[in-house]
Amino acid sequence: MTGTTTAARSAHPARAFIDTNLRGAGQVMFMNNPITGALILLAVVWGAIAARMPQVAIGAVVGLIAGTLTAMALRVDTASLRQGLYGFSPLLTGAAVPTFLDNTPLMWTYLIIGAATTTVVTLALTTVFNTWRVPALTFPFVLTSWFLMLAAYQFRKVSISSLAQPMLPKPVSGDRLDMSAADLATSMLKGVAQVFLIDNWVSGLIILVALAVNSRWAAALAAVGTIVATLLAAGLGADATSVTAGLYGFSAVLTAVALGCVFYHPTWPVLLYALLGTVFTVFVQAALNTALAPIGIPSFTAPFVFATWLFLLPKRDLTPIPHHRHIDDGVIAGTHPKA
Repeated sequence: MTGTTTAARSAHPARAFIDTNLRGAGQVMFMNNPITGALILLAVVWGAIAARMPQVAIGAVVGLIAGTLTAMALRVDTASLRQGLYGFSPLLTGAAVPTFLDNTPLMWTYLIIGAATTTVVTLALTTVFNTWRVPALTFPFVLTSWFLMLAAYQFRKVSISSLAQPMLPKPVSGDRLDMSAADLATSMLKGVAQVFLIDNWVSGLIILVALAVNSRWAAALAAVGTIVATLLAAGLGADATSVTAGLYGFSAVLTAVALGCVFYHPTWPVLLYALLGTVFTVFVQAALNTALAPIGIPSFTAPFVFATWLFLLPKRDLTPIPHHRHIDDGVIAGTHPKA
């Protein structure tokens, strides 16, 4: 970012605030680009309205703003704040709460508290994981939302709408998955949209376009991630409803982008490494589905987080990119050479 641009943003606080929040929306997919963020919010709005759940889109925006305001109140590092690094996890928390809890006035209070807390959790986990030199990724969202969902079981006035009934794990049963090419393509696009808890293929397509605005590498890797995950899950006989809804794709999408072009420069060894990480994410997804079934909460993006941590910790010589908040010319900064 040039000094002129920085000065212009500082001179117009409202414009700077909007820019910061749009970048926060983009940072869910590692993109430090306000146009990408705006398109992602459009995708969320489209999917939420199509599902007749506008509260999910509103919640995402409220969570994003609440998280950013909390970061400002805590006087966090200005550069990180302006890049949207304190907005993306609260955005996801804001989308998750109205997805699984009934739309009541109390739910909105619950959401705002959760989104604000997500920012605090981001600061806490960043401090912890700096020891191992790995990013917190979306784990602040995952951890906070797990607490919020589990707590809801104990609060009579916080009404649960769509959390799965707690049950002991059992082998997958049901009909064999039989999908046409069109159905398969739809499921793959839903896998992209499910990053934001949106079950809509048009939203997935908009998000791929949003990624391409900033980095064609990221868009291509996101597409490959959902294709690989969907085909693998279907081939292994995963639950047909989950595969069709894209629920095996979204964490794999994030892993593919993170390992393929965010934390490493895209080269053939890196792409193969990212492919292995993407495949492993599908197994982690299935494992967490089993592990969390008895307590009735979703895995959210935990499969992506755990798989990506495991593939970043070895610190292999794969032409690494430094932690993304320090990048000036990488994919996240929006100036990486396009594919």
